[in-house]
Amino acid sequence: MAEQPKSKKQRITFNTFSLYTLKIELWPTEIQPVIWRRLEVDGRISLSKLHHFIQAAFGWSDAHLHEFQIHGKAYSLPSPEDQFDDREIQDERKVFLNRLLAKNDVFTYIYDFGDDWQHIITVEDFIADDEADLDGGAYILDGAQATPPEDVGGIPGYQNFIEVITVNPDSKEAQEMRDWAGGNFDPQQFDKRLANAAIYRMMYNGWGGK
Repeated sequence: MAEQPKSKKQRITFNTFSLYTLKIELWPTEIQPVIWRRLEVDGRISLSKLHHFIQAAFGWSDAHLHEFQIHGKAYSLPSPEDQFDDREIQDERKVFLNRLLAKNDVFTYIYDFGDDWQHIITVEDFIADDEADLDGGAYILDGAQATPPEDVGGIPGYQNFIEVITVNPDSKEAQEMRDWAGGNFDPQQFDKRLANAAIYRMMYNGWGGK
């Protein structure tokens, strides 16, 4: 997916409050309807903290590696194994949204390199507002569809999972899959209140970094 050109007019100082509206869609689109979330986030946060907000918004368990791909560069947590990688990995803890992103920018967040869950993120809006009350945090405005179970096997595994639990829901295999996924699973359910509660706990406890 082609990225939009950067807008220098929207680059502001780190201490100036800025509010980003991000739409995050799970890709590829073989999963229909599309699984998506819309977040408002403080532009002063790092990519590392955005990672935690995305995890909370989608209900992922943060049990796997992840990476941001923005303007042709890769951002993640540094690892000793990076020295064996042909690519240069930037430290996501040292990069902040308001020094990197502008309105209409499109970038990628990848979670779990095995299942390869790619999240396409669009900067839908950007404002500089000293009166806004979202200090270092995030809020989920909207969203749709449940997130696939962790370690389901990527797109093919999730498609098989949905087929088994919906075509013959009373079968032994369907019950075993539901039990494995934690009980009842409704692919159309997204609980915005529960997801925001996870973000509130993160902010209250002060974890997730800047």
